[in-house]
Amino acid sequence: METLAWIGLTQSLFGAVLVGTKSGASLPDRILTIWLLIMAVVFLSLGLDLRNNSFTILTSSFLIFNPLLYLYASGSTLNNFRLKWRHSLHLIPFLFFEIYSHITQTEFLPGSFFEQDSAFATRMAFAVINLISWFVYTSVALMLVHRHRINLKNELSSIDSSDKLNWLLFISIFYTIYWIILLIASLTIVTIKSTSYFPMAYSYTVMLAMSFIITYYGVRQGDIHKFFWRSNKSYSDADSYNRESVNRYESAESAIRKFLIEEKGFRDPDLSLQILSEKTGYPRYLVTEVLNKVMKTNFFTYVNGLRTQEAKRLLSSPGNIYSIEAIGNECGFKSRSSFYTFFKKDAGMTPNEFKQSQTKRKDV
Repeated sequence: METLAWIGLTQSLFGAVLVGTKSGASLPDRILTIWLLIMAVVFLSLGLDLRNNSFTILTSSFLIFNPLLYLYASGSTLNNFRLKWRHSLHLIPFLFFEIYSHITQTEFLPGSFFEQDSAFATRMAFAVINLISWFVYTSVALMLVHRHRINLKNELSSIDSSDKLNWLLFISIFYTIYWIILLIASLTIVTIKSTSYFPMAYSYTVMLAMSFIITYYGVRQGDIHKFFWRSNKSYSDADSYNRESVNRYESAESAIRKFLIEEKGFRDPDLSLQILSEKTGYPRYLVTEVLNKVMKTNFFTYVNGLRTQEAKRLLSSPGNIYSIEAIGNECGFKSRSSFYTFFKKDAGMTPNEFKQSQTKRKDV
C-alpha cells in the first residue's frame, strides 16, 4: 500500500506538470491540473498515514472529484465559461465532512462505511451524499457533452474523435463500476465480519488509474473552442421557424444547395457552418433551421452525404486513375477513417469493395 501511495504521488504530480504546462493550456486544462494536484495530496496523505500512523488528510476527497468533472465538462463545452466565486459553493459538502472528520477524528475511508460503531450514521450520510454527488454531477456533465456533440454536427463537416470528449464517457463508466464494486465489497466484509484492506487498496488503485487516464487525455485534448463558433440562439427555438417567411426559407434552401451541390462547396475539408453562412449570405441560425427543419438533416450528415455521393461517382468513373485515398481527399474527407466510415454507412460496403463491384458490373 505504501508503494502504491508513492507511485500515485509521483504520477499525479508528473501529470499535473504535463497538463498544466502544455502548449496553449486552457481553463479546462487548469481544472484537470487542480484535479491531479488534489490526487497528489491524497496519495501523500496516504503514504504519511501508513508510515507514521497519522490522521489522513482530505479523507473526503471524492466529494471534490465529482464537481471537478462537471467544471471540466462545462469549461470544455460552454461558450465563455469562467470560474466564478459562486462555483466555490460546490465545495460545501467536501468542506463540511472534512472539517467534521478533523474535529471528531472520524475518517471516511473506503470499506468502513458499514462498520457498526458510533460514527456509523455519519459515514452512511457521507456515503449517500457521495453517491448523490456522483450521480448529479456525472449526469449533468454527460448532458453537457451530449449537447456539445449535437452542436458539433450542426457546426462542422469534419469531427475529430478528440472533439467528441469520448473519454469523459469512459471515465464516467469507469467511476460507476468502481462504486458498484466498492459497495459490494464493503457490504460483504461487514456481513462476514472480516477485516480486509481490499476496499482501501482497491480505491487507491482506481485513483491511480484515474490519474493516468486524466493525464493521458488531458495532454492529448486540444482546445475544442477553436473548432467552431457558438451562436447565442438555440437550435431548438421553435418560434424562430414561425417568424421567418416561407419564401425566405425556400431561398435559403436554394442558396445552400447551390453552394454545396452546384459549386461543390462540400469539397472543402474545413467547411463549417460559419463558412456556409458567409457563402450563402444567410445567418447561421437560419441555415441550421433550414437544414434541421426543412431538409430534415444536420450540417454534418448532409455535407458528408454529398461527399459520399461524389466519391461513388468518381469510383464508378471509367477514366478514374486515382487511388481510393486520393478520391476521399478530393471529396473533402479529412481522414481515411472518416471516409471509410461514412461510405460504408451509406453504401453498405467499403470504397474498395464498391470499386470492385463496379468493375465486375462493367465486365459483365
